Amino acid sequence: MNVIVFGATGTVGRLATERLLANGHTVTAFARRPERLDIDHPQLRRVAGDATDLAAVTAAMKGQDAAVITLGAGLKRSGTIRSQGTLTVIRAMQATGVRRLVCQSTLGARESWANLNFFWKRIMFGALLRPVHRDHELQEQLVEASGLDWTIVRPSAFADGPAQSSYREGFGPRERGLSLKIPRADIAAFLARQVSDLTYRHRAVAISN
Repeated sequence: MNVIVFGATGTVGRLATERLLANGHTVTAFARRPERLDIDHPQLRRVAGDATDLAAVTAAMKGQDAAVITLGAGLKRSGTIRSQGTLTVIRAMQATGVRRLVCQSTLGARESWANLNFFWKRIMFGALLRPVHRDHELQEQLVEASGLDWTIVRPSAFADGPAQSSYREGFGPRERGLSLKIPRADIAAFLARQVSDLTYRHRAVAISN
């Protein structure tokens, strides 16, 4: 498949790009500075652009079979790149007829708020990262209203280290006993899997150790 990754130079986006290539896909890495992506692969194409630029995103979307969104604002605690970039990607997909959309959100969005502990509810998303949480919630609403073949992936807090493949997936808001952490490599592998696996089509799926 031809897959375009938005946010390909981020910590998860880079690993997702790597995993998609390993799975045999042809990948277009779309980012402001795609030259930062230190991957050398014959099936990798780099495209420089702003994820909120509809003309640039639409041009890059042509010929794709699926899109993966891993947009983030780095260390910034504000901004709307997740929602505004996602809206632009959705419009480009609608214009070009690309159907499959895999979007990384966060555990704690909407009904999965109940999965969080006091620290995440009151300190992180309740105070420090409140704008980030709001942006993820808007991002999810846009995806669900898109009319595309979407899957939203809600990982818990990113952790370093190799993939463990022992995480829980698809659990509901009453799930307890979660560490609320998951290696970035596991998130990337899960995102890459969703491109061709429609098990979670039209669903928001939570993943966490």
